[in-house]
Amino acid sequence: METNVTLSNAAAKRIAEIVGNEAGKQALRVSVEGGGCSGFSYKFDLAEAPGDDDVVVANGNAKVLIDSLSLVYMAGSEIDFVDNLLGQSFQIKNPNAVASCGCGTSFSI
Repeated sequence: METNVTLSNAAAKRIAEIVGNEAGKQALRVSVEGGGCSGFSYKFDLAEAPGDDDVVVANGNAKVLIDSLSLVYMAGSEIDFVDNLLGQSFQIKNPNAVASCGCGTSFSI
């Protein structure tokens, strides 16, 4: 199974802006948790440093940290940032997801 995760330029730009405004924070942490209306959900947090089992995904100055367990569910995904009439949000384009909910943060495999 492919395990690489990519970070779009739009997401990298927004992450750099957010992290730049938060003292002591160095990266965006993305993890997968059980729950949500489709079975799994994505969680977004700011992080000070990578953990021992984290994979670091970088694009320019922006870094995303993903723990090894979450990486299994996110293999081959692209993390993007969308700014449209419906609002602004990080979206994960996950090729492993067979269903997702309307909010875009819940999925099933």
